[in-house]
Amino acid sequence: MQIRRRSLILGSGAAGASALALAACGSGGSGSGGGASSSGDAVVFVNNTEPENPLIPTNTSELGGGDVLNACFSCLLAYAADGSSENEVAKSIESEDAQNWTITLEEGWKFSDGTPVTAKSFVDAWNFGALTTNAQRAQSFFEPIEGFADVSAKEPTAETMSGLAVVDDHTFTVRLNSPQSDFPSRLGYWAFAPLPESAFEDIEAFGELPVSNGPYKVESWTHDSEIVCVPNPEYTGPRPAKNAGITFVVYADEETAYNDLASGSLDVIGGIPSSALSTFEDELGERAINQPAAILQFITIPQYDPNFQGEAGALRRKAFSRAIDRAQICEAIFFGTRVPATDFTSTSIEGGGATDIPGSEVLQFDAAEAKSLWEQAEAISPFQGELTLSYNADGPNKDWVEAVCNSVTNSIGVTAVPTPYPAFGAYKEQIAAREITGPFRSSWVADYPSVFNFLFPLYASASADGNGSNDGQFKNEEFDRLLAEGQQATDPAEALAKWKDAQAVLMENLPSVPLWYQNTMGGHSEAVSDVKFSWNGGLLFPDIVKG
Repeated sequence: MQIRRRSLILGSGAAGASALALAACGSGGSGSGGGASSSGDAVVFVNNTEPENPLIPTNTSELGGGDVLNACFSCLLAYAADGSSENEVAKSIESEDAQNWTITLEEGWKFSDGTPVTAKSFVDAWNFGALTTNAQRAQSFFEPIEGFADVSAKEPTAETMSGLAVVDDHTFTVRLNSPQSDFPSRLGYWAFAPLPESAFEDIEAFGELPVSNGPYKVESWTHDSEIVCVPNPEYTGPRPAKNAGITFVVYADEETAYNDLASGSLDVIGGIPSSALSTFEDELGERAINQPAAILQFITIPQYDPNFQGEAGALRRKAFSRAIDRAQICEAIFFGTRVPATDFTSTSIEGGGATDIPGSEVLQFDAAEAKSLWEQAEAISPFQGELTLSYNADGPNKDWVEAVCNSVTNSIGVTAVPTPYPAFGAYKEQIAAREITGPFRSSWVADYPSVFNFLFPLYASASADGNGSNDGQFKNEEFDRLLAEGQQATDPAEALAKWKDAQAVLMENLPSVPLWYQNTMGGHSEAVSDVKFSWNGGLLFPDIVKG
């Protein structure tokens, strides 16, 4: 998922051809948990940003809303802290050929309104997310399913995907466009969550106060202030809440949130302001969190900006990248909590963080080369207007954005101007509307542990044009082909090789400029315990104990 509050989406990547079934792990289904009865006697207060969109799983691509969805919805799978997965709503996910899948649900699951979670709850939700007329941000995640092309066209020829079929209340089948052995690994991401029938009766009302099937349910949402979640009394799964609820407090900046943590008025913070990076571990002691995570910070260079189009634009993109002294910024601004990126993925997933991708020298700082490339571009077509770098100011971005601008300015001799947007939600809206020209700050945290998850949502043609996370509108047929060939490979090594080739296309075209791999950093107050962040930086909300 994209840009998030933690300074801004480990386990195995693609599964082998022999591992085509996920049997029940003894952790899901009716009676395996304690529901609300296991809750503690105090509410946990956690920092957050105002969600970009209503709280609909298929229309959320950032953690302002995503944290709430993770707390409130259960998917077919759940990801453990180390990135491994186990069945949650699913009893089994099986295939003999990696293309035709049969999914069987555990019995006894209910939504927070008491209605049952059925096979139809999943099929209807996935069809809703895929249909173009519903304009859902996660639409591209359903691209592998047969019939997606019919529902995702600008003028759909069908309302449901032919590859989905309900067998009975607890069984449905999925036919993919091609064999894809890693398909099950995606099914713990919130875009694949089930929806109750009431959601489709009034989706706008549902987005304000969703009916969920996970450990919590939303009790109230006061916009730009807080989202109050309480334990879901209908939940009987493996993740019962050990607290009396989670209140997500919306902050305009993490400096204020960190101060509130120090004073004890906030229990958990999922990000550290730049001013505290060198001191927070000493200040918080054992309550500090600093661990690797599947998070990449990068700068998107929109394909629709005339200054970065054509031959001159290609030279400018490379000049911009080579003008950034990543190593110096990681040390001076982040005190070693970031590592300069060598690819478009993350070192925290299998096959990520590659150092041998052809063309990757474009990510290495070289001021002289940057200046030369920029001058070559100017000789072809002079730059028009001001060179800006946009970012959301309600996260800890100001210091590093200014450092990047200084590095670019000093290298190429053209002033790069930091351009803040006060609130994350409005910032994302302007990106989606293509109202932000020039480079803009982006981040990605893995939705599921796979290199493919860093490449397809951000750069595939199917993820462009509004209903995906390809905010830069990059489209390249060779890249799409290599992605698909890797996805269809049954040998994980072959898949990773194809995706390396796809990254070489990105190195040549630079639709974005990777900056650094990022740790999860945060902390908690003395009032709570058992605070754990997962492989991709997400909080394990039900485990937090308070009181």
